[in-house]
Amino acid sequence: MTNGYPEGESRRQAVRVEDRVLLSVSPVTPEKYAALEEDFERGIPPYIQEGLSEIQMYVGTQTALGRIQTKDADLGNFLRHLDTKVNMVLQKLSGKNSPFENLTLHEVTISSTGLSFQAKEAMNQGAKVELNVVLLPDYAYIYCLGEIVGCKKNTDEGGDPFSISCKFSLIMEEDREKLMEHNFKMQSLALRNRRRSRE
Repeated sequence: MTNGYPEGESRRQAVRVEDRVLLSVSPVTPEKYAALEEDFERGIPPYIQEGLSEIQMYVGTQTALGRIQTKDADLGNFLRHLDTKVNMVLQKLSGKNSPFENLTLHEVTISSTGLSFQAKEAMNQGAKVELNVVLLPDYAYIYCLGEIVGCKKNTDEGGDPFSISCKFSLIMEEDREKLMEHNFKMQSLALRNRRRSRE
């Protein structure tokens, strides 16, 4: 046993890949964290919060559009533009930014236990954050809470000034499984591409 998991399962969880994902990270107050943790322990998923259903709807739409586009590129493109226009109109009518507008494309190193990413601002070690992660190209959506375990100044020029490490502290087991499956798929794809480049 390792960390309470059978050794093979622990190895599966430790698999990490470098990837590009849609990501938003924002601080969580101790009160909100405690409330979500209490709900989680009682079996209430964190997805019932206000605003998250909008992201789930957006992600679900993108998934469906992706499937349509593989079968009919013209129809897929038309529907994607239509979806964008509808979202713009809804935003103007509501007068507020949609939650998924905070999602931006990030280069990350990710496993089922945490991720690291570049940031414009430093984050305090031990700070609690909420994360919205969309795995591409399947648009698999994950909402979870995390804890900042590392923050260091980047020495590389050209990128964001800070490198942040975050461990997932409150995540649904189904989402952890989603991450493991995604990472194995990405690993297999990378190996296949390496083999092709040698041929």
